[in-house]
Amino acid sequence: MSFQSGMLGRLFLPFIIVILTYGFWVSPQFRVIAAGVAIFLFGMVYLEQGFKVYTGGLLETLLKKTTDKIWKSLSFGVISTAFLQSSSLVSVIVISFLSAGLIGLTAGIGIIFGANLGSTAGAWLVALFGLKVKLSAYAMPLLVIGLILKSNKHRNINGFGYILLGIGFLFLGIDFMKVGFDAFRSSIDLAEFAMQGFLGVLVYTGAGMLATIIMQSTNATMVLTFSALAAGQLSYENALALAIGSNIGTTITAILGAISANAEGKRLAVAHLAFNIITAFIAIVALKPLMGAVDYLASASGIAANNYTLKLAIFHSLFNIIGIMALLPFLNKMVHWLQKLFTDNTPQAPLNLAGDESLKVERAIYLNPVTLSYPDTALRAITKECGHLYRNTLELICYGIYLSGEKLRESDNLEELVQSWRREDQPWTIKELYIRHVKGIYADIIQYSGALEGKLPRQQAQELFALKVACRDFVQAIKHVKHIYKNMGKYTQSENEQIREQYNQLRLCLASVLKLVDILGVRRSYSHIREHADQLKKELRERDGQTHETLNKLIRSGQVDPFIASSLLNDSAHVHDACTNLIDGAVIMLTRDREEYHEFDISSEQSSEQSPDPSAHS
Repeated sequence: MSFQSGMLGRLFLPFIIVILTYGFWVSPQFRVIAAGVAIFLFGMVYLEQGFKVYTGGLLETLLKKTTDKIWKSLSFGVISTAFLQSSSLVSVIVISFLSAGLIGLTAGIGIIFGANLGSTAGAWLVALFGLKVKLSAYAMPLLVIGLILKSNKHRNINGFGYILLGIGFLFLGIDFMKVGFDAFRSSIDLAEFAMQGFLGVLVYTGAGMLATIIMQSTNATMVLTFSALAAGQLSYENALALAIGSNIGTTITAILGAISANAEGKRLAVAHLAFNIITAFIAIVALKPLMGAVDYLASASGIAANNYTLKLAIFHSLFNIIGIMALLPFLNKMVHWLQKLFTDNTPQAPLNLAGDESLKVERAIYLNPVTLSYPDTALRAITKECGHLYRNTLELICYGIYLSGEKLRESDNLEELVQSWRREDQPWTIKELYIRHVKGIYADIIQYSGALEGKLPRQQAQELFALKVACRDFVQAIKHVKHIYKNMGKYTQSENEQIREQYNQLRLCLASVLKLVDILGVRRSYSHIREHADQLKKELRERDGQTHETLNKLIRSGQVDPFIASSLLNDSAHVHDACTNLIDGAVIMLTRDREEYHEFDISSEQSSEQSPDPSAHS
């Protein structure tokens, strides 16, 4: 959240300082209200930090179960937002989970719809209790106990301390705002600034939107609105407009959170903005009928006609429910529109390195800074990014041995594929393609894992270290192939049949390892991963010994020049090391990625129709 807060600070800091300075100078009551807002927002920060201790794995588990039914997504959005008291936080979390591929777009939109309704829970609590009870009396013990528990080193106790501190500061902030607006009665009547009619609705909607953008909290805006309304400093109709504006303003955090997200995250941010704007438009156009509906519901519930705070809470919930009912039938069309609006940058098809004209450096697509606060999600995201790195590694190594990943996946006879190959011009060097398609991703993984490492318990830290080792293995495999690339192109076209055959055997060795790893990944043959890996390493050692014996015979018979033989021996060592790196990295990746979040396979659906015996390709 620091990125979003920093951007908003740069945008509004001068304006905020000027307004606050003027307010502090002209009005002691304004100081009390401003202090109340600051304390309230401070409480939101503590509350968020405390909930993060408990909601990491829980949120991920619940999100996983909200992907199959839209009503589950809506329910999750309502409940999680009512519990966390921050629709902005839920929105940013969902965007980061969606960017990491842990939930689908339809489920994400459903959660966002529900989050808007869930955000009204805070309004109900303030309307029912916050303005009728002296909350400062409850805030003090909560702050004292919370501070004691926060000092405890045990993670759960420390987290509970943050929650108590957060609630205590929320209560104290609400009380300060209430006292401040009550004091305004003796010096100034803000109700004099009330604006009636359609212009008043537009002006106060804009004010609510601006206040929420500045404070990044719908709850803070609504507490201010309730306090002013209860103190008679705000007209009922203008308060309704402020509530509408706060709904639009809350989308700014989600939009800023999506800037660093991939296409899926941007789609969800636009869906959030579209929902809130359309809902606000409906509320503004149908304001009079909605006010009539609120009056009817209030009367039916026994709420007094002049109890405007509770009527505002009813209105806040009602227009969000209407927005959900209006947009839910068009959910599939919205998803389709959003998919067309943003190009998906997730790797659906293999890289076409031979025809690559782009100079753009490819970067990570699953890593989002927000997920760093959720260790389980962060590990899944980095696992998926390692899979992304491997997919590019496979294509790059295929390029280095003058094959293509597509042909490798489609072929059932690798020996025939290698022998039938005819060299074509390849415009790029391995180094250029490595910088373009691997180095940026690898750098992002290292940076992300460095930021994550200090936040993990021992077991998860070990898993993260293993994933970094796997990525290092893939990168090392590419570097070994880089050393043989020139000779591979030269000697596979040699007039010496023996040399040509030996280099084709090296190509076949690398192709076999790639094919085996690919099939194990597609089939998710986790019980056979280590078995096949150990067997393949044994075969590699035997093949290395056979290459030495064959070369000795060829040198003795004069069929191979000793200078060429030395190149072949060096290249054979590079191939052996590259294969070992690929096997070791794949074992880590496939073992770590044994759950349903598996995204390691780099092949098309046809790959699953290949021979059932992966060892047949080695």
